[in-house]
Amino acid sequence: MSLFKKLFGPKSKTPDSTQPAQERGKYMPEIKLPIDEKFTITFKQNGGKFLYCDSLDEVNQAFTNILDENDWHEKEVLCLDENLKEKFKSFDVMFQKKSHNAAFFFSTCEYLVADNGSILVSSNQIAEKKLNDLPDNFIIYSTTSQLVDTIGEGLRGIKNKHTKSIPSNITTIKHFQVAEEKDFLSYGSSSKNLYLLLLEDL
Repeated sequence: MSLFKKLFGPKSKTPDSTQPAQERGKYMPEIKLPIDEKFTITFKQNGGKFLYCDSLDEVNQAFTNILDENDWHEKEVLCLDENLKEKFKSFDVMFQKKSHNAAFFFSTCEYLVADNGSILVSSNQIAEKKLNDLPDNFIIYSTTSQLVDTIGEGLRGIKNKHTKSIPSNITTIKHFQVAEEKDFLSYGSSSKNLYLLLLEDL
């Protein structure tokens, strides 16, 4: 059972999870978190907002809620994925392949990286664009089967999926608060206000 189902289903406690870290012995092995729990923690630490969805109906409702919250109805949306456009064509937004006035960028991703809470994307999602050329607001549609532990594992997955032609422009999105661009610790990074629509498919 995934962490997400635990969060939204019956609550159960395990001895390790309830024992405060300071009470554990200094030489005790480090508790290895499940991959979904690790991603949730690191993604939120990076400032990301995710909406866990059990079904496509919940995905549609969550998408509507994001549009409502940001007043993005009837706004232009940058989307390079034809399948995504088809899946969300009933919504009152204007999907564009090129737009300098887009309210947000709507896309899928290659993988969700638990180790550092980042989103791994490639030319399959962003073509040859730089992250700085994309809108400040992102909505990423992904599934729990795209969770990997490390970037290395994600890169191997990309290589295995695309044996004939490995996509170019592979990069990660890690900072999810636009204000962080003024923080010298994140200097040079491309911060995005990012919502993750996460569909349970395992």
